[in-house]
Amino acid sequence: MTPEQIEMVRASWQDVMPIRDKAAELFYGKLFEMDPSLQQLFTDDMTGQGKKLMEMLDTIVQKLDRLGELLPEVRDLALRHVQYGVKDGDYDTVGGALLWTLKTGLGKAFTPGVAEAWNTAYTTLSDAMRRDTHDPIRIDKLP
Repeated sequence: MTPEQIEMVRASWQDVMPIRDKAAELFYGKLFEMDPSLQQLFTDDMTGQGKKLMEMLDTIVQKLDRLGELLPEVRDLALRHVQYGVKDGDYDTVGGALLWTLKTGLGKAFTPGVAEAWNTAYTTLSDAMRRDTHDPIRIDKLP
């Protein structure tokens, strides 16, 4: 990611934070619309799940300029998601739901440049997550 893309993601994220509860609701609504089978992966109450999602995204946004620090955390997250039943193709659905949520929540502020910056951020991190879910050495470390 370029420094400009990181700044676009961070600036747009600041616009999402005041509507984070609604954004989480939009995200999960779209996710389950895109793939209803994913709903079975969520056993907690969705309000709590939404808060976890927003906290995770906030952490990621804050560390985008420190990928060396962020990637191990994201990889550990990926390994936990394998245990929950997340499949490789689910990352595309999640990315689509995330970008749709940002576009819906940000409106006109979701410019093509902002969309590209978020897509780059998501692709960078989801690619790292996918790699580690196919790494037998990392999978052997699952509890």
